[in-house]
Amino acid sequence: MEELNKNNPFKTPESYFENFSDALKDKLSEGKLDLPQEDGYAVPENYFDGVHASILEKLEKKETKVVQLHPYKKYYAAVASIAAIALVFLGLNWNTTPEVTWEDIAHTEIEAYFENNDFDLTSYEIAEVLPIDELEINDILENQFNEDNVLDYLNENITDFEELNLEDYE
Repeated sequence: MEELNKNNPFKTPESYFENFSDALKDKLSEGKLDLPQEDGYAVPENYFDGVHASILEKLEKKETKVVQLHPYKKYYAAVASIAAIALVFLGLNWNTTPEVTWEDIAHTEIEAYFENNDFDLTSYEIAEVLPIDELEINDILENQFNEDNVLDYLNENITDFEELNLEDYE
């Protein structure tokens, strides 16, 4: 509050507002008002005769040259939106990898996967899942096994040779 009083250029005398109503009543009862007897404002002669025409003159539109501050703003917005769409399109397609199909995977990788992962499936369970309708006799006959490969496989994977039931064929 004190800051406002320091910067305020208008000053009132002490106890001005407390005594104002009493002072006003005294002046009104005595008739001592310091009001001017004449009007403070005077209208020039014939003012109202020509005021209508002068207002219309001022209201007439004059052609002025307008300079646009940003004439290319619409073009910038269109170019920016096209660039944003292009970036989004390229960004979505940039890191896409083609889908891997069964033809892309080598047979050795598939075999290695089944050998390394234990599924606890028996040969009967696997046979139930394989579609027999799609198998042909040529699929089985084309893959002729070499005797050495069969023996190597049996040596690596069979621990109990009695399970093979080789007694009848020896």
